[in-house]
Amino acid sequence: MDDTVISTDICIVGAGPAGAAAALYLHNRGQHCMLIDKAVFPRDKICGDALSEKVLMILNRIDPSLKKKFYEKVNKSDVWGMRFVAPNNCSIDVPLKPNYDKFEEISPGFVSKRFEFDNFLIEEVKQSSNIDFKEGIEINDFEKTPNGFKLFDKERGIIICTRLLLMANGAQSRFSRLYAGHEKDEKHLAAGVRAYFKNVEGFHPDGFIELHFLDSLVPGYFWLFELPNGEANIGLGIRADYLKKKNLKLRDLMQYIVNNDPNLKNRFVNAEIVGAVEGYPLPLGSKIRKLSGDHYMLLGDAGHLIDPLTGEGIGNGMYSGWIAAEQAIECIKHQKFDHSFLQSYDIRIKRVLGPELKLSYALQRIMVYKRLINFFARKLENSKRLQDILCKMYFDLDLRKKLTSPAFWLKMLLNIN
Repeated sequence: MDDTVISTDICIVGAGPAGAAAALYLHNRGQHCMLIDKAVFPRDKICGDALSEKVLMILNRIDPSLKKKFYEKVNKSDVWGMRFVAPNNCSIDVPLKPNYDKFEEISPGFVSKRFEFDNFLIEEVKQSSNIDFKEGIEINDFEKTPNGFKLFDKERGIIICTRLLLMANGAQSRFSRLYAGHEKDEKHLAAGVRAYFKNVEGFHPDGFIELHFLDSLVPGYFWLFELPNGEANIGLGIRADYLKKKNLKLRDLMQYIVNNDPNLKNRFVNAEIVGAVEGYPLPLGSKIRKLSGDHYMLLGDAGHLIDPLTGEGIGNGMYSGWIAAEQAIECIKHQKFDHSFLQSYDIRIKRVLGPELKLSYALQRIMVYKRLINFFARKLENSKRLQDILCKMYFDLDLRKKLTSPAFWLKMLLNIN
């Protein structure tokens, strides 16, 4: 086959939420780019399927009409809060919005299958004149050049030359390892499995997503996220080093929990699994990593930006896509693509997402101690005041920082009423 050479100023590899968000923002700023993905859409993606308010915020920043289209087109269930269940089965409900009225307001979160949500974004991409979208092309090799990168497909028949490369190709990005030095670190990597079920019972009437910190999984958790049409995303995840230490087989453990856990099995009496139990890695944003270099930036999972406590990746990925797109526009404007100029991207990611990721990692480490979790869960379960404080901390990062302070908890526990 004759080589096909394509040149573009900006090439985005990976058309998931991070890559699509970057492409759509560039389009709306009048900047041409190329977006490539190995899949042909619509396609499924193994994920927890939860969408935080960050997703809506970025859609609105890209184009307010996108937020409106999301409400109209995407099949989703509303999420008004989170239910945390401790190993001792104490349950704590934390609303995502104080004093909400679900009949008058728009929910602050959603659960939607990635098959649905990602295809919604791709349909917008396909209608965008400034985006040259190429699906079904797998980029297998990269070559650094003085002016950027050359990208090759599997047969090396397609060659793409770009001055700026935005890598959004997911958790197992080979580019991230080769060019940014992202070595595997099991303390900053989680493993998860998920499956879709029908007819799971006992969900909160206001669609609270559930995180169950079971004895066998701490510091990981078992999740139940309600979907539309009587379906649910059921899964579990744990940090990779604890997975090895506990010698767990997650698929087997998930089946055991569904069939035998005394507090959960009754919810699955009439349930049936839809499809297979599938596994996936979660590169956690629990340590500072290099996110850019000469002529490239790393987005979303390729940059290890998943929240270490909640496992949220979609919102953080889209946030990084928006920031990377703004940086890309500056690169084109000033004709600068070197690492020193691109470090502005790293700095901004650290400023915007860093405090939240750092805090989540601190809380994740606290979750190792089951007795401590159980103690505080008992206190929280019976204290409306503490529950209200937790609700406020969802919105206020400065307040959330106090969660890691023993002095804060001692003060709260001494003043429970």
